[in-house]
Amino acid sequence: MPTTTIAGRTVDINDEGFLTNPSQWDESLGAELATLIGVEMSDRHWQAIRFLRSDFAEKGETPTLRRVATVGNFPTKELFDLFPKKPAKKMAYVAGLPKPKGCV
Repeated sequence: MPTTTIAGRTVDINDEGFLTNPSQWDESLGAELATLIGVEMSDRHWQAIRFLRSDFAEKGETPTLRRVATVGNFPTKELFDLFPKKPAKKMAYVAGLPKPKGCV
């Protein structure tokens, strides 16, 4: 399993750079991951990330964009504003979760 060093610590990742062990994540790592993809985190960004993490803990899989919009009450347009171009993939990356099913 590949590893990399982010924010001064070694983490397990897959070939696409997603963390493979969500327990290695914390908000300081999430902030660094966001910086790596050019996302400047605000309170609203963190609300979305915290929803992803709690939903993942409950359901065992990364929520899709549709689930974040409907269950998490984040309008889809807002998610595209917060995480431009590929919001589901970017949110999962910042949250330290696997890429959602259906993401290319």
